[in-house]
Amino acid sequence: MDQSIVIVGDWGGSRLRLWLRQGKSVIHRRDGPGVTALTDSPQKTFLDLVGDWREAQPAYAILCGMVGSRMGWIEAPYAPCPATAAEVAARTVALEAEGLPVRIVPGLSCVNSLGGPDVMRGEETQVFGALSLDAGLRSGRHLLVLPGTHNKWVVVEDGRIVTFLTAPIGETFALLKAHSTLAAGGGSLAEGSALGFAQGLARIAEQGAQRLTHLMFETRARQLLQAMSPADAMGLLSGLLIGADVAAARDWFGPMQAVTVIGDGALATLYVQALAAAGVTASVVDGDAAVLAGLSMITRHQEASS
Repeated sequence: MDQSIVIVGDWGGSRLRLWLRQGKSVIHRRDGPGVTALTDSPQKTFLDLVGDWREAQPAYAILCGMVGSRMGWIEAPYAPCPATAAEVAARTVALEAEGLPVRIVPGLSCVNSLGGPDVMRGEETQVFGALSLDAGLRSGRHLLVLPGTHNKWVVVEDGRIVTFLTAPIGETFALLKAHSTLAAGGGSLAEGSALGFAQGLARIAEQGAQRLTHLMFETRARQLLQAMSPADAMGLLSGLLIGADVAAARDWFGPMQAVTVIGDGALATLYVQALAAAGVTASVVDGDAAVLAGLSMITRHQEASS
């Protein structure tokens, strides 16, 4: 039984998640700033966070996410789609941090079905983790969605990521909530309500995703003319954006019977609700579990090829 001690992590743009593992068991977890919020160098930030973990003499660290971007620690060039976990593992970039070997997982690139370039960093590891955790995803064609700042809709076929499509839904919502008149009157401080979210989904179902920009202004007009609360208005805006994202994905992917949602918390729940409203069954794979399983899979491929 493998009892080696390693550090694994998902270092995205908005947050850093680190785990100290022995074999398959997590000993400790620590969180830190994302790549876009660093006040020190990536190396110093990493070493400060794992400081006392070094006493356990980890064999190495393996990190995925924006840490491998041009704004991260070191650039790990994108692997092209279609790609398997083994092909991604073969493209990891190695460095050393005060004697600790560090492996950086590359992201993926593709020309999406709209004819444009697309990229991801970190989500590929979660997708491979989901395949590791759910044997049913390893054969046939499946659609997965990873909600977040930049949503990723990912197509896998027989264990390979063949293509994906990105929508900046979370970023759009955050920008509109913080800086637009749609959130005037208290919306910038309000949590979206379930009632407003359901109303947003219903409006997209009635009018279609192509009318999203026109429907979005209702978040302002309904506050002025119908006494809609800021919480309901922000729920409405969220429902419109997520409902339109789901509807557009159906047009892109084709008829969907089931979708795997990789994530956790409220956002994953909202996507399950939006998919259900569109008549699609959704199953959820925990985001942390997917990262850990994906990094383990990539590591196994590295060790098998060495």
